[in-house]
Amino acid sequence: MAAAAPGRESRWRDGVITGLVALDEATRDEFENAESPDSLLSDIKRSQPRLRTRVRGLRMQYGRLREAIVSLRGELDDPADEDTDFADVRERLSWVLTALRHQRARESDLIYEAYFDAFNIELGADDGTLGDDRSGADH
Repeated sequence: MAAAAPGRESRWRDGVITGLVALDEATRDEFENAESPDSLLSDIKRSQPRLRTRVRGLRMQYGRLREAIVSLRGELDDPADEDTDFADVRERLSWVLTALRHQRARESDLIYEAYFDAFNIELGADDGTLGDDRSGADH
């Protein structure tokens, strides 16, 4: 994405398309998993009504990200479009990548919150061990 594009348009476009294909496949799998009735998000939605709106928001965001990726890919795949605005494509790809990082953080926060609500125990920060519960009770 950051490679020089002027004078190397075809090579630049091919590299970006290759990356978009991989991103498209990964986000398609994530989207399908998020929508699956046996997914973690579905389980949270079913078992923790307080978090349903956030699950719905995550799923909607997955859909919007997928649309943005598919749209960019379609534009770059069009051989008739030789006047690609490279700066615009970079900016849009940057937005998609930032949105994906934000999506991951929101999903992680939701999962940790659901875990705490279900078990009243926090997960350890880095080592995967269980931490103290928020109530201050001794274990």
